[in-house]
Amino acid sequence: MENWPAYESKMKAEGLNEAAIAAFKYTFEKLTSGESLMVGEDKITPVDNLPSYDSLSKEDPAFLQSTVMLKLNGGLGTGMGLEKAKSLLELKDGNTFLDFIAKQVMQMRSDYGVQLAFMLMNSFSTSADTLSFLSKYEGLQAGDLPLEFVQNKAPKVTAADLSPVSWPANPGHEWCPPGHGDLYPAMLGSGSLQMLLDKGFKYMFVSNSDNLGATMDLKLLTWFAQSGAPFAMEVAARTDADKKGGHLAHKATEGGLLLREAAQCPDEDEAEFQNINKYKYFNTNNLWVNLPALKAAYDKFNGSLPLPVISNSKTVDPRDKKSTKVLQLETAMGSAIECFDGAAAILIPRSRFAPVKTTNDMIALMSDAYEVTPDHRMILKPERNGVPPNVKLDGCYKFVDDMMKLVPNGPPSLIGCTKLTIEGKVSFAKGVTFKGTVKVVNTADSFKELAAGEYTDTTVEL
Repeated sequence: MENWPAYESKMKAEGLNEAAIAAFKYTFEKLTSGESLMVGEDKITPVDNLPSYDSLSKEDPAFLQSTVMLKLNGGLGTGMGLEKAKSLLELKDGNTFLDFIAKQVMQMRSDYGVQLAFMLMNSFSTSADTLSFLSKYEGLQAGDLPLEFVQNKAPKVTAADLSPVSWPANPGHEWCPPGHGDLYPAMLGSGSLQMLLDKGFKYMFVSNSDNLGATMDLKLLTWFAQSGAPFAMEVAARTDADKKGGHLAHKATEGGLLLREAAQCPDEDEAEFQNINKYKYFNTNNLWVNLPALKAAYDKFNGSLPLPVISNSKTVDPRDKKSTKVLQLETAMGSAIECFDGAAAILIPRSRFAPVKTTNDMIALMSDAYEVTPDHRMILKPERNGVPPNVKLDGCYKFVDDMMKLVPNGPPSLIGCTKLTIEGKVSFAKGVTFKGTVKVVNTADSFKELAAGEYTDTTVEL
């Protein structure tokens, strides 16, 4: 821990609170301890059976009074080439993620006659844009409950010697988000956890702002509240499209549940990690937290939840691959499932999981494979039988502004499409329909247009 004093003084100079500093100290200690951050096959066993949403029937609106709905909204979408909150992207009918979320909250309040509490966890990068955008929704803020608290930031670690990285050309690049596991120290350090407890709140539903299927569901709230569980994770059945995402497992020795992320999987276990018949369930990041139990966990672990640490190798300037190599230490909020005795998981329908992580996801959501429900959820149409189209775009479409060159006339029809692969520079004319498995290839250096029409189980070379 020879570098720790430098980190501590840097974080204090930046004005970070004690909870944020304690959380980073824990992750840095894990990194420097020499202890493996990996979760190998020898440490886990598969989860075979879980309770299912389809078996739930009870709904008790009384629980809404003591529940807060929280959206994680810290992501800039840098992986998609964005410099603003990803939730400000327009998806359908001129509506952004934030429009959908605000309308969902207002609809729920109207339907049940309850002033459902709503908060956002923003980041230092998304706070101003988000609050400005949401100001048009009068009454969205619930009473005297603030609309947001802001997540912490963590120092980037120089890969070569584990010292705090210095980047005078843009000092902002010296910091990174500490992963959504920061939810817990951010709630503690901002005073939000204590404030909610003082106001009598007992339950919290947390989900990502880019998942428009994750609404406050009364059946799930009633199940969670009546179960007495301190923590619960909504999981969905893994498909081929989900095989690279984190999965649920049992701890091999102690029992209890844990979440294994791809970055925690040793290379030699990658095939087993991606075996969707063995590890059947993935974390949707829709979580239910008992707030008194969260406070008790902090007391039990002396102010810092022992979340598994994920180390990501990056460059200090994400757009300059020749800049200093750094490690970004992160934690995942779902991994807190292993910090609570009696934590639960429940299998939910795919309709509660419609996130946008890549431009592949965005094309699918923009298409006619998804529809908007009267209560403002984005869900797969029934014809899809719960399985989204598998879209694989060429690397040249990684960023949103480049992806829009593919669909200048609007998205293609994907409602009957199983898999769509695009290789090379292509743009779609208006009225393109894909069915079955289709590949479109252009080997030329300049863009070529795919003409309007229906393409079924074929490879098209332009």
